[in-house]
Amino acid sequence: FDFSSIIGSSAPMMELLENVGRVADQPSTVLITGESGTGKELIARALHYNSRRADKPFLGVNCGSLSRNLLESELFGHVKGSFTGAHRDKEGLMTAAGEGTFFLDEVSEMDRELQVKLLRALQERQIRPVGGNTTLPFRARLVCATNRELERMVSAGEFREDLYYRLNVIPLRVPPLRERRGDIRLLVDYFVKRGGFNKTFSKEALQRLEERGWPGNVRELENLVERLCVMTTETVICPERHPAHFRDAPARGGGEGEAGRGEAPALPSSLEE
Repeated sequence: FDFSSIIGSSAPMMELLENVGRVADQPSTVLITGESGTGKELIARALHYNSRRADKPFLGVNCGSLSRNLLESELFGHVKGSFTGAHRDKEGLMTAAGEGTFFLDEVSEMDRELQVKLLRALQERQIRPVGGNTTLPFRARLVCATNRELERMVSAGEFREDLYYRLNVIPLRVPPLRERRGDIRLLVDYFVKRGGFNKTFSKEALQRLEERGWPGNVRELENLVERLCVMTTETVICPERHPAHFRDAPARGGGEGEAGRGEAPALPSSLEE
């Protein structure tokens, strides 16, 4: 996870990587923002592996993938007998990360009650396991990520303002693919080689890829490249091999805001289509 593993030479990516290099070795909390599929976790790992913490653990959890109770147990740990099914003590990930990096992905999905406990842990740099009476030190560097606008959530009362300011010490924004179209050819070449495919994309096919709005960003591009390489028998992949809804999609998305998201066209009306 040195910088060479992050594909891109466009101005937005160069600016991002410059900022990553500048803050990687600092202890400050980092908040990574960006749309789904842009590579926020990759940036979090770059922060860790380009710092003096590189030989320490990199642990993380996705707040949107676990129920509230399970997430609390994963973060802070629990003591035996603290709830049904707690048959032994369990160390929380925040303390297990030691002096490494703890990555809190999709932090916007954390409920308000758990936000309070996270805020207290960050203020005191102490973790209290569920059902426990003693505290443990939290020494890891915290890196958070979200694909939502936390400022709007704060205004709507969905996210604690004090926690937001505690997390938003060093903000890093990962640009969507439509803002770095110059990297698309590099990414396609990387995905083809990484998959071990003996394929190439024609000039016209690459041009069509560069014209797409890419609402799913780099993840969508990666999936499409793999699909085309697997399903195409020819060595050279032409635009005609693109999925039907992809060929019919409008050209470039616009600028900022909702109108510029480059949304995909309506999905087919049936599974058979």
